[in-house]
Amino acid sequence: MHEFIKLIKSRSDEHGIAFSRIHDLPGSMMSILRQELDSLIRVLYLLSISDLEERNRLMECTVSGKQWKVSTPKGKLSKVTDAQMVEISDKFGGWASSVYRFGCAFIHLSNFHGYNASNPLTTLSTEERHKILDHMRRYHHGPESDSPNFQELASYFPRVFEKIKDNLECYLELLAEGAPSEDVF
Repeated sequence: MHEFIKLIKSRSDEHGIAFSRIHDLPGSMMSILRQELDSLIRVLYLLSISDLEERNRLMECTVSGKQWKVSTPKGKLSKVTDAQMVEISDKFGGWASSVYRFGCAFIHLSNFHGYNASNPLTTLSTEERHKILDHMRRYHHGPESDSPNFQELASYFPRVFEKIKDNLECYLELLAEGAPSEDVF
């Protein structure tokens, strides 16, 4: 468990350093946000598991470079998907899936990389855009516009990063303590 937590903290610390150096590269900032969110949803997924041995087994899989697999009701092993982890983390306000999908567009080559010529927010569904904007306003005090351009949204990325990083640190503490899933969810 300690190696897993150390690995996550190391990744997060490197993200913090990178974030401080790329303030004028919003696409890269979004990629880093998505990676930090990836760490957060994994930790939340682990905290959703009440069996501490199973939690430890999954953490050991990460440390040893193996995929996370869990037993199905029929006794077969099934890969834990990002979608499953995002679904668990969505219980924390319903924003994770929208931000995760939006961030994925910056991890994978997509039309979102043309953000200097067109606004990638306009390609989102109205519901997803509202979720992201509502979350941004509630936790990061903006943007005020219902149709912000990407640069306006990107000006909030440092705040978003710090919030995800701070939440990740809190959840890592709970993980280290072996907190029961009932105390987390």
